[in-house]
Amino acid sequence: MLIVFLVSILYSCGSSSRVTDNAQSQRLEELVSEKHFEIRSDQAMPMATASLNSISDAGLFPPGSSAGQISLIGNPNYLKVTGDSVAIYLPYFGERQMGGGYNHDGPGIKLEGIPDEMEITKDEQKQRYIVQIEMKKATESFDIEVTLFPNMNSIISVNSSQRFPIRYSGTVQPIPSEDK
Repeated sequence: MLIVFLVSILYSCGSSSRVTDNAQSQRLEELVSEKHFEIRSDQAMPMATASLNSISDAGLFPPGSSAGQISLIGNPNYLKVTGDSVAIYLPYFGERQMGGGYNHDGPGIKLEGIPDEMEITKDEQKQRYIVQIEMKKATESFDIEVTLFPNMNSIISVNSSQRFPIRYSGTVQPIPSEDK
């Protein structure tokens, strides 16, 4: 009798999490189908190079950060999709591989406009969305892959023609009404 009681409690706890996951998944599906969402990142994960390790060893990163994982809490950043337009502002931590210096926008990644290519696909098996974005700015080109998970978490992977790769983790949400 006790075993049946424990099994029923465990089963009911599991089913309530599926209901929550289903509601979040449905909310994500609405945001993606409307192409009207924003991602705020709380962690940057640059490629840990010898230079970044030196900066980390010198204590120049925020508390709790390392060369491979940097806290973005308190730093403005976003990736917004509004219809066919994309606006991106992400702080960049890493090294340039070649090419020109940083522009007047600073060392961050700042892009705005209609991408050269944007494709949104749904991975039915894993219930997540993959957004592929290709954009150019001056002589630099960016390949950006955004993975949106049903629990509203996200991973942004940025590959550039002039910088080492970097990833960001954060959350997806509706764009606030004042930004529409």
